[in-house]
Amino acid sequence: MPTDMRQFSKLFSREVLEQLFPAERTDRFFDALLGDCSEGAYDIRLAFNEFRNGQLLLDLELHERPNKCLACNLTYGLPAVFARHPVINLQGLVDQICRMVGGRCTAWKLGATREKSRRLHVVPMVIDVEIP
Repeated sequence: MPTDMRQFSKLFSREVLEQLFPAERTDRFFDALLGDCSEGAYDIRLAFNEFRNGQLLLDLELHERPNKCLACNLTYGLPAVFARHPVINLQGLVDQICRMVGGRCTAWKLGATREKSRRLHVVPMVIDVEIP
């Protein structure tokens, strides 16, 4: 069970984050949403930021796909869509993360979409965790 920020950073390596939220999940999401995964304007990646005051702070990063326009898409309504979409399955993701850290998740929520750049938007995810 992690106890400090370095241990959390090591636990949530790029490889682990890709296992938790595999790249093909984006294609499955767009296939279910639009009927064709090639219509999606972005790839979704999970990113770990930090553990602070009993909260895991992560992001769902939306990376613009080649020859697509992320800025032209409606990414600001995504937190509500992601929170309930069965392919994205955030509750399942939260459950996996809590098992990894050896704690009990008491709540989770998504924040509003933020534009980090024209080609990268993020949906913040906060997981409240009690670690014994």
